[in-house]
Amino acid sequence: MEQTHALGRRKTAVARVYVVAGKGNITINDRPLEDYFKEEALRYIVNQPLAETKTEGQFDIKVNIVGGGIKGQAEAVRLGISRALCEVDKEAYRPALKAAGFLTRDAREVERKKPGQPGARRRFQFSKR
Repeated sequence: MEQTHALGRRKTAVARVYVVAGKGNITINDRPLEDYFKEEALRYIVNQPLAETKTEGQFDIKVNIVGGGIKGQAEAVRLGISRALCEVDKEAYRPALKAAGFLTRDAREVERKKPGQPGARRRFQFSKR
């Protein structure tokens, strides 16, 4: 199997994911998964597509990620891995990943601050007199 790549995005995080047949090593920005995501919940998010398709230990995954916070990065990696697995074997993996909702890009992003007010929606206090 040759190397397959996919892109995952969440908020301002962008993850480029490269999947190749291997022993199940996940490397993020040249660091092991356990070093990059210290929190167990974030490692769980990253491993969800592999658990859903029962492919733990079958692929080596290399990820380059930029931008965002750690939660957004973890979810971007999840989307990237899901898309890459679909490219590897569409018939086998796509239905399970689609049913779990891992192929849907979460489009929610922070709304920009507007001029003349303190935040995106917040207004300065109104004074009648």
